[in-house]
Amino acid sequence: MISKLGAALLAILLLTSVAMLSTAGAQDQVGRRMPRYEAQQERFNAWTVGLAAGLLEGAPLRLASEMARIVDDGENLHVLPIVTRGPTENLNSLLYLRGIDLAIINADALDEYHIQLPDIRRHVTYLVNLFPSQLHVFVRPEINTLEDLAGKKVNFNTLGTTAAYSGPMIFSRLGIDVKQTFIPHPVALQQLRAGADMAAVVFVTSKPVDAFLRNRWDGGFHFLSVPYEARFEDYYLPAVLENSDYPALVKEGERISTISVPTVLVAYNWPAGSNRYQRVARFTDHLFSRIERLQVAGFDNNWRTVNLRGTVPGLTRFPAAQEWLDRQERKSASSR
Repeated sequence: MISKLGAALLAILLLTSVAMLSTAGAQDQVGRRMPRYEAQQERFNAWTVGLAAGLLEGAPLRLASEMARIVDDGENLHVLPIVTRGPTENLNSLLYLRGIDLAIINADALDEYHIQLPDIRRHVTYLVNLFPSQLHVFVRPEINTLEDLAGKKVNFNTLGTTAAYSGPMIFSRLGIDVKQTFIPHPVALQQLRAGADMAAVVFVTSKPVDAFLRNRWDGGFHFLSVPYEARFEDYYLPAVLENSDYPALVKEGERISTISVPTVLVAYNWPAGSNRYQRVARFTDHLFSRIERLQVAGFDNNWRTVNLRGTVPGLTRFPAAQEWLDRQERKSASSR
């Protein structure tokens, strides 16, 4: 007759055996499932593209989200727009962060790397020049020239914005030393209007700027001219501010010279044939082939001015993008 202790031990052994069999069965099921899971994981990752876009409130993130919508192709192409600290951070992400294939940058962000990475142009290629961000130097009535701003307080918006990066760089190239501030533009504009010690507010963004359209600026507030010179030829393009842009601030027939910073969609210069190159090539084909879907109501107005053949100072075009353009050129020629 089995003692109570023996019976208890037997029960424990039976339960342990059942548990081991159950665990083995579960592990066997997981083992059978894992290859399938890993294959699915590999399939999703093979055609996922990371796009460093910018600040949450900025236009580049909106453009990135719109691109992601029209190029989406399920498992065949999935674009992830990523929030960053701004245009310079986007370039850092493209160069150093895993999983980033594309970035929206301001062309002059390349200037930051001329010491630490002198051959940066070999690492970065462009797909398309998205839109220009025009320099607006808006000043009080008593300021007549850029030189009048020397030693005076000039606001460049909050850190991380295009104005906060490009504005001081442009003033440095001009050789004009100003007292830089980095407060929100609406606050700076109030100080400018109130007659405080704020002499100018610098915007670097696509025209027209709502702040100059919605508000009345009587009494001589105006934009300063910034001539396009040889010192700007590496990253910048010439631009103008006209009456059609700002009817209340620019006289009819007047053209105020300024410069613009190209906002560019760039890719890392992956080796041709590599998986990362193929991802960007597929993205390029989808974007270029469907660009007209973005140039309708409901999408950012900047898409309507995008020229796929537009060039970018200082950069070479991503090879697959150039190949796409060449194919279109041959098709057009053969149909004539």
